[in-house]
Amino acid sequence: MNQIENNKDCIENPDVTKVEINSKIFTIVGTAHVSKKSTDLVREVIECEKPDTVCVELDQQRFNALSNKKKWEQLDLKSIIRNKQLTTLLVNLLLASYQKKLGKKLGVMPGTELLEATKVAHENNIHIELVDRDVKITLKRAWNKMSFFQKLKFMTAGLAGIFEKKELTEAELEKLKEKDVLTELMNELGRVMPVVKEVLIDERDTYISEKMKRSPGKNVVAVVGAGHVTGIVEKLNIQETVDLKQIETIPPVSPVWKWIGWSIPVIIILSLIYIGYSKGMATAQYNVLFWILANGIPSAIGGIIALAHPLTIISVFLAAPLTSLSPLIGAGYVAAFVQAYFRPPVVKEFETLSEDFNHIKMWWKNKLLKIFLVFILTGIGSAIGTYVGAYQIISDLF
Repeated sequence: MNQIENNKDCIENPDVTKVEINSKIFTIVGTAHVSKKSTDLVREVIECEKPDTVCVELDQQRFNALSNKKKWEQLDLKSIIRNKQLTTLLVNLLLASYQKKLGKKLGVMPGTELLEATKVAHENNIHIELVDRDVKITLKRAWNKMSFFQKLKFMTAGLAGIFEKKELTEAELEKLKEKDVLTELMNELGRVMPVVKEVLIDERDTYISEKMKRSPGKNVVAVVGAGHVTGIVEKLNIQETVDLKQIETIPPVSPVWKWIGWSIPVIIILSLIYIGYSKGMATAQYNVLFWILANGIPSAIGGIIALAHPLTIISVFLAAPLTSLSPLIGAGYVAAFVQAYFRPPVVKEFETLSEDFNHIKMWWKNKLLKIFLVFILTGIGSAIGTYVGAYQIISDLF
């Protein structure tokens, strides 16, 4: 592979890197996802180079989200809850809201330059390749890599950053204009949690570079975040084919965790049976009642704090003692589904979601954010109840 100088007949810019591999030329445009200058540069490079293919750092889901202004009308929220994908959606919204908040300060919305790349390609009848890995796979692979405390740290730090009111200085805004904000966010997460750096950064560099190699034509323009350029150039330098299936799959949950997940309800149920056998049914019934109240009350309190629908509060009170005995579904998902059924969000609330996300009081007003609030608070209540109930029952054994 040879890294060659920018074509002097075309665009000379430090954000444009040219690489040649086996007579195939890659022109890599490193962009800042909230920079107007990057958007203009993308159009200039594509119109000047007239490539065979334009590769864009998007997956189909992110492309649809950016290009489809009515995407919220097509979101099946109940299906998302049933498939236990609320956490993934929440992380997506966290990242999108962070970008949009900066985009408003910088005067351009995130992803504009990526859409511009597809727009210019369409105008010039140029083939388009979406070369990023499905964001759901990336997030799930990263999530699976984190320990419980790392997940808690990630969510806490992310939400704290969203609600932070500190205003950026002019110097900081100018500095941000030179960066790919999403990549910077992921880089920072990689520094704080090295365990997920491989998934969020290195794997995506590998994935994008391999998709670029496989793209048709001898002249390819790739539009990617500035933070990816160095890694992509390094990966292009590796003269071997990458098996994308290995990094496109979500590793199954370890059997150890499945055993742990089922061991808790088994221990609780066997303990209750033994208490009934050794200490009498009255003591066993007392422990069953304690388990029901210990799980139901904190979960219901979570719903009350979230100002959930009354039937949501009743449902989670009844469901929590049972869901705590099953690793297949949590009380938070039951509460979220009931809340979505009786208080479904309207389109306007989806459209203002990124803005409302930044204001903590709006989590009680925006019906979609309230569903997340119900999910989180009832889930925390159920976790507390499970610990208290289990402690009481196991203590009664001895």
